Amino acid sequence: MKTLYIDCGMGAAGDMLTAALVELTGDRDAATAKLNALGIPGVHFEAENSVKCGITGTHMRVLVNGEEEESHDHHHHHDHHREHEHHHHDHDHDHDHDHHHDHGHEHHHHHHDHAHDHGHEHHHSHNGMHEIEHIISHINASDNVKKSVEDVYRLIAEAESKAHNQPVDNVHFHEVGAMDAVADVAAVCTLIEMIGPDRIVASPIHVGAGSVKCAHGILPVPAPATAHILKGVPTYGGAIDGELCTPTGAALIKHFADEFGSMPEMIVDEIGYGMGMKDFEAANCVRMMLGENKIEDGIDYIYKLECNIDDMTAEDYAFATEKLLAAGALDVYTTSIMMKKMRPGFMLTVLASEADRERMASEIFRHTTTIGIREEKVRRYVLDRKNVTYSTSRGEVRAKEVSGYGTSRRKLEFDDVAKLAEAGESSIREVRESLSKELN
Repeated sequence: MKTLYIDCGMGAAGDMLTAALVELTGDRDAATAKLNALGIPGVHFEAENSVKCGITGTHMRVLVNGEEEESHDHHHHHDHHREHEHHHHDHDHDHDHDHHHDHGHEHHHHHHDHAHDHGHEHHHSHNGMHEIEHIISHINASDNVKKSVEDVYRLIAEAESKAHNQPVDNVHFHEVGAMDAVADVAAVCTLIEMIGPDRIVASPIHVGAGSVKCAHGILPVPAPATAHILKGVPTYGGAIDGELCTPTGAALIKHFADEFGSMPEMIVDEIGYGMGMKDFEAANCVRMMLGENKIEDGIDYIYKLECNIDDMTAEDYAFATEKLLAAGALDVYTTSIMMKKMRPGFMLTVLASEADRERMASEIFRHTTTIGIREEKVRRYVLDRKNVTYSTSRGEVRAKEVSGYGTSRRKLEFDDVAKLAEAGESSIREVRESLSKELN
């Protein structure tokens, strides 16, 4: 199983994630050319070498009409590129641009004297979510990439909406900041599709510590928009004073990570370092590792969804089971249990894949009376399976053959055996014995 592990020990920002993924492709120039071919209006990508604490990696510059988004020490997607309420221009740095968070990562050159900042700012237009969606729909990418870009960008917009207490449609994005963010998101989505990992695991995200200055004043780290996006994601603070995780980085990790935790057991083939602009006592980078999760041979992970029910009939259970299996559940079964007030009931168990578990939860709520579902990730050992069809003297018969862990066996399809028994006026036992001799 091709596994991608993302180390967010120094947070995450769009340009840093892009740079690390570009290194994983093995051909930085070709990958950068592919990003430039996306055709995002006015955007140009440049990959350059960068060294942090003795580690050499790649820094990705994103130019919008020849200039880079500012990286004031406050940067927030939140204020930045998003919500530039035009009347706040009295704050030189007002727009705290997108990602460029403390990380300094996401691009940055503009020396935090902010004063110049607004000089050009006033001349830029602002776009709403509708305009951004229009831009995304016209980039030179697959439909899957476009859908991912839109989903990630909407995560950011919704967080800005929540942080500023206004409808998403009223959130405006400053031109440079908006294109900068679209570029980062489109780049990461494109590169993920190129690399094609089967599983993405991310470490808990280090968000930094202290406070950050933005157009609305001094805010705690993580800033409100970032904090909103990271709800449900493992995070932690630390001794490093600064904003390490930007809204763009947070949204990308939340969208793509299948799970969070320590690096899984894997054989690493490629390593990528995506560097930020600023220097800290720790190497300011996102590190990614791509390789094979060899331990997964013969092993997979599924999710077990369970709920206790005491107010459904047997017919209701049968109907729910049919619907859940038709929706893609791996298995559905019930266990008799005793509930509170000594009432007999059933525990419904649904086994589902990682990709299907949320849909299965929706189906359980739809077809049962439960108001809560427990979820548990479980590891299962599986044999290799294949379906075959044999031509025998009695006729064709289908079979399932399984092997692995030192064993192998074959199971004939009962319906086919029964059909042959009917045709030959034989018993099931006689047909099985005959076919067993013929096939062995």
